[in-house]
Amino acid sequence: MQSKSRFLQISTASEIILHIIFGIVALACLVPLWAVISISLSDDNKIRQIGYRLWPVKLSLKSYEFVLAQGAAIVHAYGLTIFVTIVGTILSVLVVSMYAYILFRKDFKYRKFFTFFGFFTMLINAGLVPWYIVCVNVLRLKDTIYALILPYVMNMWYVLIFRTYLSMSLPDSIIESAKIDGAGEFTTFFRIVVPLVKPGLATIALFAAITYWNDWWLPFMLVESEKLYNLQYLMYRVQQKIQYLAEIASKISLVSESPLKDLPAESARMAMAVLGMGPIVLAYPFFQRYFVKGLTIGAIKG
Repeated sequence: MQSKSRFLQISTASEIILHIIFGIVALACLVPLWAVISISLSDDNKIRQIGYRLWPVKLSLKSYEFVLAQGAAIVHAYGLTIFVTIVGTILSVLVVSMYAYILFRKDFKYRKFFTFFGFFTMLINAGLVPWYIVCVNVLRLKDTIYALILPYVMNMWYVLIFRTYLSMSLPDSIIESAKIDGAGEFTTFFRIVVPLVKPGLATIALFAAITYWNDWWLPFMLVESEKLYNLQYLMYRVQQKIQYLAEIASKISLVSESPLKDLPAESARMAMAVLGMGPIVLAYPFFQRYFVKGLTIGAIKG
């Protein structure tokens, strides 16, 4: 025990070096975030004159006024994104955890087939065109709310992570004890397994929530109705408009004074990034204690 405790101890010098390294890493993460917030609050003309700064130059809220001028569209996109993130995350965690659970069960008859099926589809896919044809012509997802949810529900990489977590944290004897007590498969999974693997489930939930929240590609490919624009895709559209108006303003200003010369092009992009972070930033503290434990255990292979 003494040799083990000595192995786990760390010298003062090493501790200082580690604190310095992690401090630098933390700054490398926080400084860009602070710069984005600062630029979003700066006057756009000053940005064009002196470039980006870490502190707001001539404080201005024009960028937020410009972006929020979308009004009801922004509110609707926020609501749609929150709905899709919540529903998609719940479905994804349910499907991924149940698929991983049957691969974890050594007594499952078709375990090898479903393992091969998952690996094969993860490593080899048909490409973008067949995927689009299946989504539009077979599954009829075009221009529906399901187009924003179903394509991301199943992820084989998450299945492998969660199966590894199950094999490291869940003894087979618990499953056998539940069967001896007469529990069915669903009772065993939902009442015995799920409460014991909350850190792993929280890790998968965080991965899935980030995927749904940051997604703009599915509406880009499968949505035409503006009612189904999520937040990220609406931001993408607004940025396209800003770029278009900025190009027109630069051409007009060559011959006359343009009413678009005060367009907050640079700061508006940063304002959209700040608004896009939104509630997903608040999700990290909630998942953190499960997330660290889940990744630590899931990282052990054997």
